[in-house]
Amino acid sequence: MTKKKNTESIVKDIKRNTRRKFSAEEKIRIVLEGFKGEESVSGICRREGIAPALYYRWSKDFLEAGKK
Repeated sequence: MTKKKNTESIVKDIKRNTRRKFSAEEKIRIVLEGFKGEESVSGICRREGIAPALYYRWSKDFLEAGKK
């Protein structure tokens, strides 16, 4: 059982260290591409390697920042 826990913690550490980090400029670029409507959101997400839920969270944050 401890070997399995150790393996799981190693995998979590690897995922945490290899997680892709997007700059604010990249997030804005991706969200604006979705607003243009030239390509589907799912296509943009597939190309950028992100989940659609993440795209929609970024777009919500983008719109909220515009209100402020």
